Amino acid sequence: MTADAVPASDLALHATGLRHAFGGTEVLHGLTLQVGRGEVVAVTGPSGSGKSTLLHLLGGLDRPQAGEVYWGGLRTDTLSTGARAQARAQSVGLIFQHHYLLPDLDVLGNLLVPGMLLRRDLHVRARELLEAVGLSGRERAMPEQLSGGERQRVALARALVARPALLLADEPTGSLDTANAQTVAALLIALAKAHGSGVLLVTHDEALAGRADRRLHLLDGHLSAG
Repeated sequence: MTADAVPASDLALHATGLRHAFGGTEVLHGLTLQVGRGEVVAVTGPSGSGKSTLLHLLGGLDRPQAGEVYWGGLRTDTLSTGARAQARAQSVGLIFQHHYLLPDLDVLGNLLVPGMLLRRDLHVRARELLEAVGLSGRERAMPEQLSGGERQRVALARALVARPALLLADEPTGSLDTANAQTVAALLIALAKAHGSGVLLVTHDEALAGRADRRLHLLDGHLSAG
């Protein structure tokens, strides 16, 4: 694994010149963006504008067809699939609209999965986060025993358990009712800022976007302030 330096060392994420196309149709046209450590950036835009594609490229789940992606000082778009996965486990927390909890593991077991990948004991950190998201005492509950809002709070705690420098969230409140959406949004931002993680979230939720430090709008493959 090799690292290429990013000029500003206080960036959690730096991407430049990102291009991506499907079937000959280019959906991202040379995008450049940055997220500072402790900064929350929201990306809005209509359905089909490429928001999820952008997040997948930034999270290393797909490789951009052109451009560069850095997590901190590490350039990731040139890494092998295995090396990128290892770097992601160390540096990036991911949250999706669906919680993706492992159904055969209890709440605590789900939070400890990143530690297994990193060969680190995260029991203390996991219990701290469960208390922070209001689920202390539910460690042995199975996902099927939780409400939708509780499952998403577990997913949030899991994303933060390894203390990632970068948190990427794809419609994290999209499947929740208004009350649970507000709870998850407040927890996501408060916990990320408490740790100093940079946050990039894509959302249709105006209330969530309004909590961000900065907003960007994706339309016709281009990002603009707003």
